Amino acid sequence: ASLVKLKLDSNIKVSSPVAISCLGNSYPASAGSFKTDQVQSTIIPMLDFLRETGSYLMVNVYPFFAYKDNSKTISLDYSLFKDNPGVVDSGNGLRYKSLFEAQVDAVYAAMSALTYDDLKLVVTETGWPSAGDAAEVGASQDNAAAYNGNLVRRVLTGNGTPLRPNDPLNVYIFALFNENQKPGPTSERNYGLFYPNEQRVYNIPLSQKGLNGNQSPPASNVNQTAPVNNWGGVSKATSGQTWCMASPNAEAEELQEGLDYACGEGGADCGPIQPNGACYNPNSLVAHASYAYNSYYQKKARHLGTVNFPQDINVSDQFGEFQQ
Repeated sequence: ASLVKLKLDSNIKVSSPVAISCLGNSYPASAGSFKTDQVQSTIIPMLDFLRETGSYLMVNVYPFFAYKDNSKTISLDYSLFKDNPGVVDSGNGLRYKSLFEAQVDAVYAAMSALTYDDLKLVVTETGWPSAGDAAEVGASQDNAAAYNGNLVRRVLTGNGTPLRPNDPLNVYIFALFNENQKPGPTSERNYGLFYPNEQRVYNIPLSQKGLNGNQSPPASNVNQTAPVNNWGGVSKATSGQTWCMASPNAEAEELQEGLDYACGEGGADCGPIQPNGACYNPNSLVAHASYAYNSYYQKKARHLGTVNFPQDINVSDQFGEFQQ
């Protein structure tokens, strides 16, 4: 009423987020329907208001919860937007390559069942926790980075869902910061892209420009090594991918010199190896140097192959020459 009074109602829309649990049925997506006891009292009045005002239905979608409770039947790759065979909807024959899209389309199907096909939808919350309790299957830093990173890639394609291919996805990631004082399971305090001290929990691209670069693979994928360089860095490769790690045989002075440069003028993201950071442990010079070297390498030189640190390097050399 206030917006109408001030003639702002055409520019500012009003809505209210609902959880995916507002659905009584969500599988298969084509059979999506709202809970019967909420349809007349809540859902239809809300959808009428949204239609009348030209607003959007706001929905919070969390594939993590579905995966956590059904990890034996739901593929992790399917949940994280990774390559997978997909799941064919038995109702409409559409193939879904991600649980997120299937859940969004279940909401669209529920609206369609009530003849509100004309309404738009916004995902006002989605995310994946970087840590959780033992029973919270799938909660990990690697999975959180994979989910949110692949979500960004998916949204920036500009494509819609299988059921609504012409309606681009509009998505808000939950959350910017870890809520370190929030009660409940451990996962509730670990959805953020950043720690409360403003350091990154993990690195993911958030723009089309960022997508043009590649992310480094986990150290567990190492299967080849290149010669050690003079600052104690060694380029590792697997399946055509390369990254940089510190050599345990390097002199401590050399490692520290490289670490100081990488975290200083080199511009490496060294927040996670600070005290209380996600990668602080193991608290060793080699481990911290590996993290810093690789952060610098991924930002500055990955596309050029292995990295070489000459003996006479100084700050102005920016880690010296990068050689194929």
